[in-house]
Amino acid sequence: MTVLLYHLVFSAKYRRKVFNQEIENTLVEICIEISQRYEINFVEIGNDEDHVHFLIQGIPKMPVSRIVQIVKSIIAREIFSKHQEVKKLLWGGNLWTSGFYANTVGQYASEETIRNYVRDQGKEYNKLHSGQLKFDFFV
Repeated sequence: MTVLLYHLVFSAKYRRKVFNQEIENTLVEICIEISQRYEINFVEIGNDEDHVHFLIQGIPKMPVSRIVQIVKSIIAREIFSKHQEVKKLLWGGNLWTSGFYANTVGQYASEETIRNYVRDQGKEYNKLHSGQLKFDFFV
């Protein structure tokens, strides 16, 4: 069994306040349709007026970049199709900014728990590598 959980955040282009109640309802409907068509499970969806948070369960053969591509493109296409007023709000024709936030989510263990688990695997622990998280890839 594999449980891959991702926290994804997509911001509306120009951080425009796009997501009202009607569009939120459409967003949920679209996500349910995406779940039925692709092996993407929306565990939770939350939003503010200018961005959306997703907790998504994926499968090992589908990289997070593919999940992002599927979700962003289908949601944008369908919202533009069903809510013409959104396209007028966002000159340039894009619902989302080009970037996104993605992070893995551990359902059963924290980073510290996993580090301890790896460390305690043998009678003698031989640390092969230790590094820090990097947050400046695109600087």
